[in-house]
Amino acid sequence: MRRLALALPESKEVEAWSMPTFRVAGKMFLTMPDDESSFAVRCPKLERGELIAAEPEKFWVPPHEAGSNWVRARLAALEDMAELRDIVVDSWRQAAPPRLLETFTAPDP
Repeated sequence: MRRLALALPESKEVEAWSMPTFRVAGKMFLTMPDDESSFAVRCPKLERGELIAAEPEKFWVPPHEAGSNWVRARLAALEDMAELRDIVVDSWRQAAPPRLLETFTAPDP
């Protein structure tokens, strides 16, 4: 996951809350809790409910993040590296400034 996140333009790893977080232009797009069994990414609240309803074994929101635009994903439930990449890239796109999005091409897994 670290390799995927840092391969994205202008991504940086910053430790916060005693865990790795990844940011672009100062905005966080990925966090990795200590147990490393899941990760959190940006997800619009309107889409989040549908995502969780469709794949509850894969996605969820802890109570303390219910009001946020974040969702968590269980690593073991993901289909493959391509799905992981797509999730991370989607979150990065939500945080990245327009100048980066204009020329961005997603990396291969």
